[in-house]
Amino acid sequence: MYPRHLTPLIAEALQDTPVVLLQGARQVGKSTLAKELLESQAEGRYLSLDAPAVRRAAEVDPVGFVAQAKGLTVLDEIQLAPQLFRAIKAEVDQDRRPGRFLLTGSANVLLLPKLSESLAGRMELITLEGLSQSEITLNSSNLVDRLYDPRPLVLERLDLDRRDVIGKVLGGGFPEALGRGPGRRRSQWFESYLQTLLHRDVRDLSNIEGLTQLPRILELLSVRSSGLLNLSERSRTLGIPLNTLKRYLGLLEALFILTTLPAWNSHLGKRLVKAPKLMLRDTGLMAHLMGADQDRLKHSPDLLGGLMETFVAGEVRKLVGCSRHRAKLFHYRTLPGQEVDLLLERADGRVVGLEVKASASIQARDFKGLLGLSATLGDAFHRGVVLYTGPEVLPFGPKMWALPVSGLWQRVN
Repeated sequence: MYPRHLTPLIAEALQDTPVVLLQGARQVGKSTLAKELLESQAEGRYLSLDAPAVRRAAEVDPVGFVAQAKGLTVLDEIQLAPQLFRAIKAEVDQDRRPGRFLLTGSANVLLLPKLSESLAGRMELITLEGLSQSEITLNSSNLVDRLYDPRPLVLERLDLDRRDVIGKVLGGGFPEALGRGPGRRRSQWFESYLQTLLHRDVRDLSNIEGLTQLPRILELLSVRSSGLLNLSERSRTLGIPLNTLKRYLGLLEALFILTTLPAWNSHLGKRLVKAPKLMLRDTGLMAHLMGADQDRLKHSPDLLGGLMETFVAGEVRKLVGCSRHRAKLFHYRTLPGQEVDLLLERADGRVVGLEVKASASIQARDFKGLLGLSATLGDAFHRGVVLYTGPEVLPFGPKMWALPVSGLWQRVN
C-alpha cells in the first residue's frame, strides 16, 4: 500500500469539520485510504453503498440510516444514495461534533444536480487523484514548494533514464493497473475499467442514451489531450450534436476522467486566449485509448508531446494539492500565439511558468514563451522552468532553468 500525501490533510480536516467528502475517480484508492483513517479511530464503522443491501437500507430510511452513526462513519460511494445528503445535513445540524462522517464518492457532487444538496459550512471537499510519482517512489519532497523557494536551483545531475520516464507516463496512476506489468494484462485492466465506467457508472448517474458514442469521444480526446477546448470543432469531427457532446463531456468530467485547465486571466492589457485546455486525468488510460506503448512512441514520437504535457500537468496538480503554497494552476496563451504550457499563481500574485518538452536536449528558443511572460509580469514573475527528458539541472539566464522531468519525483536541491 502506497502512503498518500493527502492522508494528514484529511486527518486534519476530520479534527474540526463534521463531514469530509473524499472524491475522485474509481480505483484511485479512496476506499483504501478511508479504511486506513478509520483504523486510527477509537470508534467507527465502514459501510459501502456498492453493497445492494446497504444501499436499499439507505434508500428506504435515510434518516434512520444516518442516525445510527457512532464515532466516525465511513460511507463509501455516496453518490449511489443521494438522498443521504439531506439526512446527513439534518443530523450534523443537530450535532456539530467534528469527524462524524467521512464520505467517498466517484462522482463530483458539485457537477451533478441531483447531488447538489448543500452541506456548505459543514463539509470539506478533498479530491484524491491517482498515485503521484512522488508517492510511488516514496519521495516526501514537493517540487511546487521548491520552485517557490527563493533560493536558486543547484546545478546537479538527476538519476534519469528516458525510457523509464516514458514508462511512468504510460503507466499512469491507478494502483491496480500499476500492479500489472506493461502489456496485455494492464491493457485488459483498462479495458475492463472503461466497460464498467460506460455500462455502470454513466448509467447510474444519467439516463443518457447512445453510450456507444462515448468510446469514440474518449479516443478523440486521448489524441487531443492538453489541446484547447473547441466544442464546435469536436462536435463536427465526431458528428455529434453540440448539446449532446457537452452532456457527454460533463459526465466524463463528473466521473473524474476528464479535467479542464483554465486559461490565465490578467488585467495587464494583454489579449489572451480564454479557452481552457481539456485533459484526461490519467495518462495510463490515455495511452491505452491511443494504443500507445514504448515501441509505438519510438516510431511515432509526435504522440509523446501530448502525453508528456498531460502527465506533467497531472503531476503538478497532485503536488499543488498538498503544497503549502496552495497555488492555482492555469495555462497561458496570447492571441498573437505566445504561450506557456502551465502557469502556477500564488495568492500573492507570484507566478511560476512551466514549459514541457519531450526532448532530451534543451535550447535557448525553448524559453521563448517564458521570457515573454517574464517581460509581461515583471517582478511578479518568480521563476521559469522548462521540464525536459534530459538529466541536467541547468541555468538559462535570470530566473530561467532547465529541469529534468524527474524533478517531479526526485528531490531538487
